[in-house]
Amino acid sequence: MSREAFGAEFIGAEGFLDTPTYGVPPRFVADALREGADCWEQGRLELSTFDEPMRASRRAYAAMNGVDEGHVVLGNSVSSLIGLVASSIPDRSRVATFHDEFTSVTFPFAAQAGRGVTITELPHGRLEDSAGDFDVVAASLVQSADGALLDVPSLRRAVAGSRTITVIDTSQALGWKNIELPWVDVAIAASYKWLLGPRGVAWMSLSKRMQDVLVPHGANPYAGQELWSSLYGLPLRLASGARRFDASPAWFSVLGAGISLPWVASLDRSAVEAHTVGLANRLRYELDLPPVDSAIVSIPAPHAADALRRAGIHASVRAGAVRVGFHLYNTEADLDRLLDALASV
Repeated sequence: MSREAFGAEFIGAEGFLDTPTYGVPPRFVADALREGADCWEQGRLELSTFDEPMRASRRAYAAMNGVDEGHVVLGNSVSSLIGLVASSIPDRSRVATFHDEFTSVTFPFAAQAGRGVTITELPHGRLEDSAGDFDVVAASLVQSADGALLDVPSLRRAVAGSRTITVIDTSQALGWKNIELPWVDVAIAASYKWLLGPRGVAWMSLSKRMQDVLVPHGANPYAGQELWSSLYGLPLRLASGARRFDASPAWFSVLGAGISLPWVASLDRSAVEAHTVGLANRLRYELDLPPVDSAIVSIPAPHAADALRRAGIHASVRAGAVRVGFHLYNTEADLDRLLDALASV
């Protein structure tokens, strides 16, 4: 059964509460991907088809983060983009992160141990307050496992005037949370969750000082000054600005993301946040959980997963709890169905 939300049609949104794993695309995005696959199958595919989606997604990501589009990198995944940062920080850098942080954030830094890079895991509150004591702080804006929020004002105060590099993964926030982070050194998000695009695209905004120190380890023709004159031969001739760090794009992923992200960016972000957090906090109220301004809810009832599935609720189990996430296409009916299923167990 299709459903309309914020002016778009969604086919599979009924009972779907698993956006922290992947988002359900608007129908017009899925239609564009089907059309692209038809062109591929029929031999009518043109590489120029993907030029505008790449530009459009970069502009939209820049707008959502409050930065200039010349500071935005187009990549394939959060971990590969963070890996670019991790491989470029100095030897023996000290990195701080949260306990049980998502490993796409931490593994790239841990892989630098041979250069003397160390990682310290800290609890919420302590990380934000002591951030200025480290060379790098790497954390998610919203935690994947339970929806816990980074204390952004405290972090910003702690790093003010320091040389600490701030690396923030916004993948579990951007799309429902109304926030801009132009002051951070590195802000990253993946397409396929709350931004409702395909997997295979991620974006990264860079401060000027990060652009100056990063090494373009993945240099390729798409990172060149101009694609068609960058296909053969030396010398190295990369684009100016952050585009010189671009990855070679996954074509159909970019096609979908170049449609979904500009649409998400065009919405009233305050209205989306109010809608999603409102549903999440009604659930917390019904379950006697403390209110949190997060669209992700961790329910300490992993044994309920089968009952939810039988009730037509699509959720997941993470860190020993049922995890649900409310996005713009969810409704009170989804919430009521979830509460009924939980009551049955």
